Amino acid sequence: MAKYGGGYGGGMNMQAMMKQAQKLQEQMAAAQAELEDTELTGESGGGLVTVTIDGKKRLQRLTIKPEAVDLDDLEMLEDLILAAYNEAFAAAEELEAELMPSGMGGLM
Repeated sequence: MAKYGGGYGGGMNMQAMMKQAQKLQEQMAAAQAELEDTELTGESGGGLVTVTIDGKKRLQRLTIKPEAVDLDDLEMLEDLILAAYNEAFAAAEELEAELMPSGMGGLM
């Protein structure tokens, strides 16, 4: 007589998989909420430019000290802004990797 469900408790395996998927979904939701509420800061030029982003990598604040502005060298200011943002972005990536359930970081 043929056994259904794989013959090895297939029903229980499916139930365990569903519980695991639900747990993973809850962990992801908690991680997303924490990322949403977290602010990360990057700075460059010894604090001349500061960028604050949230854990979802959206820009929240940009602060530029007056001494960072040289109208004859705006390219330097642009570089400072990019460097500060990239530092904050790297911190957000690291946080996301820590908070996401194993193997899920970067899928969001």
